[in-house]
Amino acid sequence: MRALIVEDDPRIARDLMSVLDGAGFRTEQAEDGETAWFKGGTEDYDLIILDLGLPRLDGLSVLKRWRSEGCTTPVLILTARGSWIERVEGIDAGADDYLPKPFRMEELVARARALVRRSAGRPAAVQVVGDLVVDLNRMTASLRGAPVALTPLEFRLLAYLILHRDRIIPPTELLEHLHGDEDSREANAVEALVARLRKKLGPGIIATRRGFGYRIEDSGS
Repeated sequence: MRALIVEDDPRIARDLMSVLDGAGFRTEQAEDGETAWFKGGTEDYDLIILDLGLPRLDGLSVLKRWRSEGCTTPVLILTARGSWIERVEGIDAGADDYLPKPFRMEELVARARALVRRSAGRPAAVQVVGDLVVDLNRMTASLRGAPVALTPLEFRLLAYLILHRDRIIPPTELLEHLHGDEDSREANAVEALVARLRKKLGPGIIATRRGFGYRIEDSGS
């Protein structure tokens, strides 16, 4: 799951990225409104966490631009502005959720995960496909009742595939969401990662559609 953190305070941004990275997200930062508007409008994110008090362009204006330009990425607003009027203004501008400062990191992570699941049309924290059970909150997987030991990257791949299991996912999309804007991405990185995950899950769960991509299959069928 790829998240954009729009926050100009270095300490807060660092803390947010550390916590969300530990919760299974792949995070990137934008330090001002203009950069946030460009990145959010041109890159594919699963979630955007947006502070309102930004330099160059305020967060509310950024959000309005995104929505007017067709950006549908879930947006969680973080702000010290706690009045109900400002919360309503943010929701009316297109925010999906609102968390006033100060807040508990546990609540932030819970809201972030819920937004990603709802956006994918999979609101439950525990996803079941045949014999495969994936707990998106605990970041665990089991197959026919036996736990499957996964690396963080393997789990992110499995989580993305299972949340979007109604369609075939191209390798380029998986690269984007697993690695973000890293320069070191290679076309065969996803293929190698899928191969490792298949060894742990066994055959018949991750299907390949040659020339198109990958999808999760019902392991109980």
